[in-house]
Amino acid sequence: MESECRPADDGDLSDIGRVWNRMIGETLSTFTTAEKSRSDLTDWIRRQRDAGRPVLVIRVDGGFGGFATYGPFRSGPGYRHTMEHTILIEDRCQGTGAARRLLEALEAEAHRAGVRQLIAVISAENPRAIAFHARAGYAEVARMPGVGFKWDRWLDLVLMQKAL
Repeated sequence: MESECRPADDGDLSDIGRVWNRMIGETLSTFTTAEKSRSDLTDWIRRQRDAGRPVLVIRVDGGFGGFATYGPFRSGPGYRHTMEHTILIEDRCQGTGAARRLLEALEAEAHRAGVRQLIAVISAENPRAIAFHARAGYAEVARMPGVGFKWDRWLDLVLMQKAL
């Protein structure tokens, strides 16, 4: 399987939105319920760029494979070296190594930017993501019962952390 990891450009917004909105609308992997519009994504990617935070995409066999980025874990200057990351992969790319390659590229970018800790905030309803992060060296540091609510269900949140 041939893959290419690179910074996102405006031509990737439709694919990013399609993957993100599928996750929002069809899974409990995110507690978000409002889908992302083209305008939302345009503003989001501009804010990421303005803040010097990467948005990376991976193409697999010529097609869109997924994206990854990071942002503040918490507000305030004392947390400036700790970031929460987001990584979303196309279903067809699950188990191909694309997510691993994307995460490794994101971690390298974060390290160069002075990030010391990356946090994965994962729905307990997504055991594949928990296992993926464990294989990538993230340790579970907290499990927060019933803090999320979606589709008339209370959901648990898992925090995993990796020192860069």
